[in-house]
Amino acid sequence: MARNLEGADVLVAVDGGNSKTDAAVLTAAGELLATARGGGFRPQEAGFDAALDALAEAIAAALRAAGARPGGVVHLAASMANVDLPDEEERLEKLLLARGAAPSVTVGNDTFALLRTAATEGWGVAVVCGAGINCAGVAPDGRTARFPSLGDHTGDWGGGAALGRAALWHAVRGEDGRGPETALTPAVAAHFGVDRAIDVGLGIHLGEFGEGRLTGLAPVLLDTAEAGDAVARRVVSRLAEEVAVLGSVALRRLDLLDAPADVVLGGGVLAARRPLLMDAIADRYQALAPRARLLVPEDPPLLGAALLALDHVSAPPPAHATLRAAFRHRATR
Repeated sequence: MARNLEGADVLVAVDGGNSKTDAAVLTAAGELLATARGGGFRPQEAGFDAALDALAEAIAAALRAAGARPGGVVHLAASMANVDLPDEEERLEKLLLARGAAPSVTVGNDTFALLRTAATEGWGVAVVCGAGINCAGVAPDGRTARFPSLGDHTGDWGGGAALGRAALWHAVRGEDGRGPETALTPAVAAHFGVDRAIDVGLGIHLGEFGEGRLTGLAPVLLDTAEAGDAVARRVVSRLAEEVAVLGSVALRRLDLLDAPADVVLGGGVLAARRPLLMDAIADRYQALAPRARLLVPEDPPLLGAALLALDHVSAPPPAHATLRAAFRHRATR
């Protein structure tokens, strides 16, 4: 049963991703009142109005579940994918304020929420590898380091979408002789239920398969690599290199390369903790940033967004501990 909070002030935290948006309602004392899930936040595809509508629906669902009124929200902390530049964060803040989401709004890329979820001192570096790849860091003095993470044209490679495209590319070339034979060829065809790997590429061209389905090939590639396929293993090695280069460059920019610092790894690809990939990442950090402490959090990034909301209202440490305990209690139910 929802509590009657009509006269109470609450905080709202949001973790907005490509496929889903999670929202939480909490008090300044760290009491977790409710959570809700909505659709993905994809302004580049759906447009900002539609993306904001989906975000508003997730927030409204969380407020209803908490028994709280929208007018009682004193601060909204939104940690969002597809908001990769400071100007984009500022724009989204203004749009949310204009919509009356809360009288106070902070927006940041979701990589900062991942960092806040697990960094023991509240600072360090986070690398997100989900559908795409991103990295951001915060120094003890508050300085930040980040990358545009907009795709190939800004020097980025990695994530489930890149793994899927690489799997198909190698599968087709292994099939027609332009590349070495690889177990990816039958694996890719089987995943799509067709006879040949080239049929997948042709199907995408003809609109029979959505290009977004290529992300589903990421676990296929990792399975094939773990089974010993040399071609797939080279792709995994490249991803491990990207994860390590991103994190180590961010550490260097923040003058943390030679200091003990947390590097938080998250997103679907890394959260799966695939042994071949994670061992390769650990090896590369040992070479590039040997004092880095690699962390893969059990807690969801929504916790990080909620902790950032508490940070904004200068909540005391017991409130943060209460909130962490609440998320862990929910995870074990």
